[in-house]
Amino acid sequence: MVEPDEYSQDVLDLVERIPSGHVMSYGDIAEYLERGGPRQVGAVMSGWGGAVPWWRVVRADGRPPAGHEVRALSHYAAEATPLRPRSGRVDMGRARWAGPQGT
Repeated sequence: MVEPDEYSQDVLDLVERIPSGHVMSYGDIAEYLERGGPRQVGAVMSGWGGAVPWWRVVRADGRPPAGHEVRALSHYAAEATPLRPRSGRVDMGRARWAGPQGT
């Protein structure tokens, strides 16, 4: 079995640390890690994201991962993640996590 490379592992480690009820965008993760970009983070999540709370990584506009909207919405409901009214999108102003402090 192939193991994730260092960048992929860093992305996955950060995603595991996102608290329940909060999210980061693909771009937020890249910016926090100071490497890659949203597409690179998306590629990591596509290949390895099933092992971490993938629903906590969203598009910049708060939309859940494409093709996983229904499952993501059930996770958001269970975690009381703030959503924008009647949109199916996460309220980024209230739910965005800035990342672990001091790392």
